[in-house]
Amino acid sequence: MNKSTSDLKKGSGVIGRAGSKSSEKVEGRKRTTLQAQRFCGGFNDCMSMGSIVSNNHQPHQHHHHHQLTSKLEQQVGDLEREVQKQKELQIMYRKRMERTQDYLRYCLQVAQENGFLDLIIHGKDAPQSNIMNAITNSPQTPTPLHHHKNSDLSAVTLQAKLNGWYIAQDEIEFKEKIGHGSTAEIYKGTWRGLDVAVKCIRPDFFETNENGVSFFAQEVETLSRQRHRLVLQLMGACLDPPDHAWVVTEFLTTTLKDWLHGPGNRRNKAERAVPLPPLEDRLAKALEIAQAMQYLHEQSPKLIHRDLKPSNIFLDDAMHVRIADFGHARFLSDKEMALTGETGTYVYMGPEVIRCEPYNEKCDVYSFGIILNELITGEYPYIHTDYGPAKIAMEVVEENLRPRLPDDDDGRLEELLDLIRLSWNGDASIRPSFANITGMLKKLLKRLIY
Repeated sequence: MNKSTSDLKKGSGVIGRAGSKSSEKVEGRKRTTLQAQRFCGGFNDCMSMGSIVSNNHQPHQHHHHHQLTSKLEQQVGDLEREVQKQKELQIMYRKRMERTQDYLRYCLQVAQENGFLDLIIHGKDAPQSNIMNAITNSPQTPTPLHHHKNSDLSAVTLQAKLNGWYIAQDEIEFKEKIGHGSTAEIYKGTWRGLDVAVKCIRPDFFETNENGVSFFAQEVETLSRQRHRLVLQLMGACLDPPDHAWVVTEFLTTTLKDWLHGPGNRRNKAERAVPLPPLEDRLAKALEIAQAMQYLHEQSPKLIHRDLKPSNIFLDDAMHVRIADFGHARFLSDKEMALTGETGTYVYMGPEVIRCEPYNEKCDVYSFGIILNELITGEYPYIHTDYGPAKIAMEVVEENLRPRLPDDDDGRLEELLDLIRLSWNGDASIRPSFANITGMLKKLLKRLIY
């Protein structure tokens, strides 16, 4: 074989190998294409559409993300408010503990002055005169539960039967429930043909409170003494606790709170539900409250209410006031001071009562000052803050917080505002008596009308 033939064969072999490799590449591309087609015949179209589909879903995803963010922010806000509330309660309880310690020191001093301390420590007989004097001048302390039926309740039951206001269980025909309180349910009922309100003390009140029977007897006995056109009238009582402890009074449905703010409990208390009554009508209500309280305070011994607030003041058909709910009331001698702290409702409670300090009838004057301002402004007390009752109590004591006074650009309310400030003064000795308040309101009302 000549050289040219040999070279030709070599060349065709190279070309053959190159052609073989080229053919393998083509086959490889075909296989890749077939594999792609096996997954999706329009793979490229899918890829281009994918971005469009993704873009179409973005607004929905963004909205969903926004909802989650808002929900989380709300939960964080709720937690922050709860933490703040717990901090406020912690401060309040610390202050309360300090006041309790002060009160215990005061009790220790009284015990020492009257000979009780020697009796406790050494077992010595304290002077009888000192013991009797301390008992006479001490706050009214209910007797233990097992003595009630032989003392407090028996005395009230006898008084009720002698004076004709003892009511047997079967004399009351119950109708619908019209309200409730912390210790009782209130029903409309019929007694001897009259519509009456029946306050039924819950049985568990007596089970959980060893002094419950005494408190019940005291409320009935207190109400039975009252004979005034501006004080709720007692019709009678069923005196068989724990299941039949009923206080039966005249039937009234409208409270001062309903008249001023509208019925029910609204979530948004900043908005009025009813038109604000004329100023002279509001002042007339304030005058009647003051007259009723003057009557209570000028009894002998004087009676302090200790829970004066608009929901405990009823209005009759002629829109005249009736002071009601004597569950916290108690009698005080002229120089006696009450020692039961935090009695009543925080928003209307005097600072001395919040601090658990000894107090007298001027605690009712403080409550009246808050009510008088509420009548003039038409606003719930402390509506300009977002404080709860416990925080309000703490601020009243620590920062001298009071409700917002009404605007008086023309000076027409100057004397009235002075009366409000005097009535809710932090120093109880500065507060006027209800006799003075009645006189001032009569003059102001007369000037307003004429």
